[in-house]
Amino acid sequence: MKYPDKVYLNGEIVNPEDAKISVFDRGFIFGDGIYEVMVQIDGKFFYEEAHLNRLQEGLSKINITFNANELSPAIEQLLSATELTGKDCLLYIQITRGVAPRQHSYPDDIKPTVMMYAVPKILPDINKVNAKVISRNDFRWSRCDIKMTSLLGNVMLNEEAMQHECFETILYRDGCITEASHCNVFFVKDGIVFTHPANELILDGITRQIIFELCESLQIEIRETPISINDFDGIDEAFLTGTSTQIAAIQKINNHILYTDDKIGVVTQTLQEAFLKLKKEN
Repeated sequence: MKYPDKVYLNGEIVNPEDAKISVFDRGFIFGDGIYEVMVQIDGKFFYEEAHLNRLQEGLSKINITFNANELSPAIEQLLSATELTGKDCLLYIQITRGVAPRQHSYPDDIKPTVMMYAVPKILPDINKVNAKVISRNDFRWSRCDIKMTSLLGNVMLNEEAMQHECFETILYRDGCITEASHCNVFFVKDGIVFTHPANELILDGITRQIIFELCESLQIEIRETPISINDFDGIDEAFLTGTSTQIAAIQKINNHILYTDDKIGVVTQTLQEAFLKLKKEN
């Protein structure tokens, strides 16, 4: 991914090289901030309200006072400045607590630092990657429901997947699969879809939420029941979800092969096709 042409920073749209923050910004020192990513498809942000609502919820969870709904005019200005109005693109939003002398506790009167950028991004109709994944212990902290900027654990786990020439690392905690380093994960057994409950151990992804909507409309049973790390032999299908990942079929988990010759499972394929239809209708 290339650098953006313009950056929105605290009310101004500037060139990337001119987008500077204080070394005392708590986002830089502590990773004290929240981020959000959404994609514009055919001139409209996909599930924009849901993404902005999650951004607002994250800010509230860590006590940053900022109204995410105020971003809409700035987003339009940014897209115009980068000549991405009405074009397929990815928008990154980051809001940190702001600048203050370094100490763990924070004063109440800090002005948040707001940064956004957009880059061209054309998603495929259907993600046809045959994902190979590895599994590793989920050693991250226990508030994975907060979409925070401090992602060192996720970075380390994703890099391990890259070193093994895999698409992702799926994670387990106390013997149960939670999520992946930057995706949610689902399993299919006997036509039933399983995934970890949306509690503090996972990020409740927007695409994850869409999967529940699609399963309901398609009359596919879905259960928020975690799958054991020792139960891969009983799994028929598995797939990953995320804003840019969309729905990606998992072909191989460690040494366990789920399918060959690009013949993904029926449930996964059905959901991919339904998701494509939803994008076109949005």
